[in-house]
Amino acid sequence: MTNTSDSPEGVAPATLPVPPEGLATADGKVELPKVNARYIWFMVLAQFGVFMAFITPIAISLAIRVAELAPGHEEYLGYITGAGALFVMLTSPFMGIWSDRTRTRFGRRRPFMVGGMVVGVVSLLVMALAPSIVVLGLGWVLAQWGWGTVLSNLQISTADRLPESQRGKVAGLTGFATQVAPVFGVIATFGVTGNAVLLFLIPGAVGVILVSLFVLLVHEADARALPREAIGVAGVLRKYLYNPAKYPDFSLNWLGRFLFYGGLTLNTTFTAFFFASRLGVTVAEVAGIIAALGGAGVLATTAGALGGGFLSDRLKRRRIFVLAGGALMALGMMIMVLGPGIPAIITGSLIVSAGIGMFAAVDQALLLDVLPERETDAGRFMGITGFATSIPQALGPLAASGVLLIGANGDQKNYTLLYIVAAALVLAGGLVVQRIRSVR
Repeated sequence: MTNTSDSPEGVAPATLPVPPEGLATADGKVELPKVNARYIWFMVLAQFGVFMAFITPIAISLAIRVAELAPGHEEYLGYITGAGALFVMLTSPFMGIWSDRTRTRFGRRRPFMVGGMVVGVVSLLVMALAPSIVVLGLGWVLAQWGWGTVLSNLQISTADRLPESQRGKVAGLTGFATQVAPVFGVIATFGVTGNAVLLFLIPGAVGVILVSLFVLLVHEADARALPREAIGVAGVLRKYLYNPAKYPDFSLNWLGRFLFYGGLTLNTTFTAFFFASRLGVTVAEVAGIIAALGGAGVLATTAGALGGGFLSDRLKRRRIFVLAGGALMALGMMIMVLGPGIPAIITGSLIVSAGIGMFAAVDQALLLDVLPERETDAGRFMGITGFATSIPQALGPLAASGVLLIGANGDQKNYTLLYIVAAALVLAGGLVVQRIRSVR
């Protein structure tokens, strides 16, 4: 069968019936036609760019700016990241509903990618030039909104276009890309930690270039002829909610993701400060350590994301790989925080990288398998899924700031307890997904 998924004639708009060239599966359902390599690789590059621009600040840039603007108050990092996640939590379903109902000749998703990039670049400048912690926090809120909008519409595009037989593969590739992107961001900014503008704009420039390639070179069908239901303010608010009993497997995936990303947020928000505390160096000096360790973690993340994603497609099993990812990450955290010195940190970090890669990739494929009403409300349900990550991102740093103070001794924060709680959450996330019944 000729693959035309990137030509106007070959695209099946998400709100219309699957075209005749769709393949009938064993259970009688019709599967979308396979996308071609062009779509896959530009999608991978675009998500890499978003995460390089968006997550590098969490990895190192924000910590450096917090240390500059409020020395000795590392808990402010938690407040800033929490505020940004809270804003996105409240707005992402609305953005998804808006995207679903957008009707332009450029499609439904691409206009939001372009608008998100503009807001994202402005946010990086605000953070780079912020004269105070409050302004720095405002910049991060804009970053969450702008780059988060780009990322969500890229992911909604995969819900629109990917058949089940390619979801694990593409999720594995994008999962790998999004996990290694911050590593490359730290490496790219290693020599400019003293220049706040370059610290934020170098990763941001990469994000703009790679997302622009997707927008310009991957076709999306003209959406002007698609039907659109009238919806008022009350209708929008109702779409923030759904009946969990009606879609139990989607709900279980949501809960598993919520727990996992809660643990991941606890683990990653204070990484720079944790390393500085355990290794006896300054936060600025940690950039080089994280870069070196992150570079080694590329292979581990590759093995987890690609191995899990490709095998889950081949074996037609998702749940066991999601559990394995959570278990690996929990084990790595325990080694990092309880083991002796640098060898434990290196070993634990590599295991954590493998676990993150496997969970993120296969759980994304699993989400697409259980996503409800994908023909009409893919953006809405992807936005609701966003709650599973934005709530932990909003509340996790705030909770982590409190956990760090439990049993703290002066300037020595309780990172041991923080990592134990994080490990328990990611393992629980993998266990919850085992209750899903419609996907093996």
